[in-house]
Amino acid sequence: MTLVHKYSDKPEAEWGALFHTILQSRIRDGYRRSSVRNRLRSWLHQGEDDDADPMDELPDQHGKNPEQRLHLDHAADALNAALHELPLRQQQAFLLRNWEGLDVAQTAQAMGCTEGTVKTHYSRAVHSLRATLEDHWQ
Repeated sequence: MTLVHKYSDKPEAEWGALFHTILQSRIRDGYRRSSVRNRLRSWLHQGEDDDADPMDELPDQHGKNPEQRLHLDHAADALNAALHELPLRQQQAFLLRNWEGLDVAQTAQAMGCTEGTVKTHYSRAVHSLRATLEDHWQ
């Protein structure tokens, strides 16, 4: 809604990058709010057990055996940890380019930097992830 209210006068080609900028701000705000809520919840609910998530109890529909599933889980955990180890700007460049599918210009607009900076951060992120994760994807 923020995109529509504040940026409806912008060209359609800029909407993707603007959307991701707004989304990133909302995500940061959500993390801030949840950290405060979690501190309060942990203080108020000490010693109580959380109910198990029923979705965790469903069988695997993809037919992977437990060994394959374990390998994929370890690889996903390693990827997540490696992404968190990257500097923030490298994380942003990598995720916007790969997960969101933005091109260099859109990524630069979303990150508020030049296209050359995006290329540098993205390249560094890819090289770092390859070095860190080579054991998981051989």
